Amino acid sequence: MAGRSPAIACIGVIGRKNNPLHISLFPPGKRPALEFSFLLSSCLDIFEARMPYRTAEQDFGLLQAVDERLAMYGWVTSTGVKFVIVVDMEGGATPSTGKNPGAVGLRDADLKPAFRALQTAYIGLLRNPFYDPDQHSVLPNKSEQSFESSQITSEKFISEVRRIGEKWAPGVTSL
Repeated sequence: MAGRSPAIACIGVIGRKNNPLHISLFPPGKRPALEFSFLLSSCLDIFEARMPYRTAEQDFGLLQAVDERLAMYGWVTSTGVKFVIVVDMEGGATPSTGKNPGAVGLRDADLKPAFRALQTAYIGLLRNPFYDPDQHSVLPNKSEQSFESSQITSEKFISEVRRIGEKWAPGVTSL
């Protein structure tokens, strides 16, 4: 019998104006995207409440446990962009060792390599001379009374986020 190990269920990138810039689900198509969009929005108040006590870029650690299965962890860059990783505590199968190890715990430090890799990918995106981070802020549409928010469309960034989400596991030290 194979045990279960925590796995990333969702990675979200939220702009400094609290607008969603990117959401990746793992595995793609298995989970409802709208549910994770709501979950990402629910953690914004937690970021705001903790923000006065933080300086520069910070690992916010566990933001909230959604239920016994899902937990949300956060990181804020020095520019105010937020990375959120939703972990499914029963997410992936681990090879059987003949023993049933039960639930595998997760420490905040286990996610640091994933957050650092996400930050590196985002810095790479910012270094692209054709990428304008202000293009992704929520601006009123002058022709209508609605707001527009554009998503990050860089294939390189999206594939790097996908790689991080698929390769991460507890105990991985670099991605």
